[in-house]
Amino acid sequence: MTDIAVECTSAGDGWTCTVRVDDPGRSGTSHDLRVTAADLERFAPGADDPAELVRRSFVFLLAREPKESILRSFDLPVIGRYFPEYEREIRTGSTPP
Repeated sequence: MTDIAVECTSAGDGWTCTVRVDDPGRSGTSHDLRVTAADLERFAPGADDPAELVRRSFVFLLAREPKESILRSFDLPVIGRYFPEYEREIRTGSTPP
């Protein structure tokens, strides 16, 4: 089972989140994700911490591509450029926990 560890720190008008994706017995990857306060309100209305949104976003991504294909550094809305269904699925919670 893939382990997704998320650590977010405040940065300007939002957060910088470091995401570590590990598969037991295999290599891991590390990613830096930027989330603005506006992104958090758009994708997870009412949330005050982006960690769960970021974790769910990585579950979404890993269902579509290997961890090695995920960008190493990006802004959260970039996911929707590659996967148009992202916003709908994240907002409705149809991405598995």
